[in-house]
Amino acid sequence: MGELIPLFPLGRPLFPGVVLPLQIFEPRYRRLMRDLMDLPEHGDRRFFGVVAIRQGWEVERVAPAAALYDIGCTARLQRVQPQPDGGFRIVSVGGERFRILDVVVGDDPPYLQAEVEWMAEEEAAEEAAGDAESVTDAPGLAIPDEVASSVARGSLDLLARGVGDLFTRYVAEVSALGAGSHGDGVEAAVRLAAAADDPSALSWLVASSALLTTEDRQALLAESATRRRLAAESRLLRRELTLLQELSAVPAPLQQFATPMTVN
Repeated sequence: MGELIPLFPLGRPLFPGVVLPLQIFEPRYRRLMRDLMDLPEHGDRRFFGVVAIRQGWEVERVAPAAALYDIGCTARLQRVQPQPDGGFRIVSVGGERFRILDVVVGDDPPYLQAEVEWMAEEEAAEEAAGDAESVTDAPGLAIPDEVASSVARGSLDLLARGVGDLFTRYVAEVSALGAGSHGDGVEAAVRLAAAADDPSALSWLVASSALLTTEDRQALLAESATRRRLAAESRLLRRELTLLQELSAVPAPLQQFATPMTVN
C-alpha cells in the first residue's frame, strides 16, 4: 500500500524547486484548498500532487489512471489568498517526486486522490559512484576512493557547465526569432545564473523552461539521477538548437521561460 495524497491534474508536469502559481475556481479544488488550510500551517502535509494529463486526453471522459502520467511531483503551499467569490489564488513550489500506484475516485472528498510511492534522488549512489567506477577500474591504477569521487564530481560539474552553455544559446536563439521580449531572455539568464552552481537545480530549470513536448518533460521528471538527466538535456538542447536554426521557428512564446524557480 502506498501513501494516499490529493491529486491535481494539469496540462504539464511540475518539477522540484519550480514555483507554481494557480487560480483555483473549480468546486472540488476549492474543497481541496479548504482541506489543506485546515491542516497545521507549519506542518509538512500542506501539499497536493501535480500530475500531467496525457496529451489530448480529458480526465473526466476516460479512466483517470489511463488519462494521467504515472510520475508526478508534489506542490507545497507557500501562499494562499482566498477570493471574494470563494476561489483561491495560491503559490506553491515543487517538492518531492512520486509514482502513482492507483488512482482513487470518490464523492467525499470530490477531488482525485492517489496511492503513491516516493521516488528518491540517486545522488549518493549514482553521482558519487558514476564516473568513479571507471576511474578505479582502470587497469594498473590504484586510486583512493576520495580521489575517484572528486574526479566524478568534477565530471558532473563539467557536464552541468555544458548544459548551461547550451541552454544560454537556446534562449538566445529563441529570443532572436522574436518569440519573446528582451525581458524574458533576461529573466531566463538570471535564473540560469542562480542555478549554475547546483547541477540538480540546473537540470530541473532546463526541464521546466525549455519548450519541450510533454513526453520529453515526463522522461526528465522520471529520471532519478542528475547526471543522466543532464546528459539527456544536452541531447535535447542540441536537437532543439538544430531545429531552431533549420526551421527558424519556435513552437511557443518565450513567455514560458518566465516560470520562477527556487534553487533549494
